[in-house]
Amino acid sequence: MENPEAEIRDVILNLTQGTPLVQARTIDEYFTSNAVFVHPFCRTWDIEGSRWFVKEIYRWYKIMSPHIEIEVNSVAYDEQHLKIYANISQVFSIWAIPFHSSPVTLTTVLDLVPRTKETPQGVDGQDAQRTLYYITKQEDFYQTSEFVKFLTPSAAVPVYLWQSFATLFCVFGVFVFCLPMTCLGFFLRLLSFFKNMVSTAPGLHDNTENHVDSGNKVTS
Repeated sequence: MENPEAEIRDVILNLTQGTPLVQARTIDEYFTSNAVFVHPFCRTWDIEGSRWFVKEIYRWYKIMSPHIEIEVNSVAYDEQHLKIYANISQVFSIWAIPFHSSPVTLTTVLDLVPRTKETPQGVDGQDAQRTLYYITKQEDFYQTSEFVKFLTPSAAVPVYLWQSFATLFCVFGVFVFCLPMTCLGFFLRLLSFFKNMVSTAPGLHDNTENHVDSGNKVTS
């Protein structure tokens, strides 16, 4: 890719909606030979020739769901760190399961590596150099409630319930542990404030000194 931010949408669509031949050509063209693929359900390794495993993963992806509805919602390119962040929505339907349809949202992070290519475009007959960017790692991030939808959309319900329970437990923990400690801390600060106020009160200090002087005179 010469312009990763502008070209990545077409790359993603070719990988997910293209024919197996288009998928293979896209991976050969845009992925490095040792590309890494990381997904909640599978992964490849940083070894020479690992791109072949990436091809097989995408082929199986296409076999499981021949027709995939997908939309690239947004793309952000971190030029300094050579990373692309793509927010994607897709509807994954497994043909072997009747009425199966799983709408999921994910964030894909792509690590890029620059490589210089020589092309015969020079004005004086010399080869010109241009920088192309290749995908060296793809990592798909799903919320727990999203990736369980690959099994069945209803699988997200227990996750939602667990997340709601965890939220209520956080509130309960605040009242049980933090609130008493907060009240105790407030009481101690208030006690310290009154103690300092009494010790620095001028009238009380003068009266104390007068009592001490009177006592000394009586004794004399």
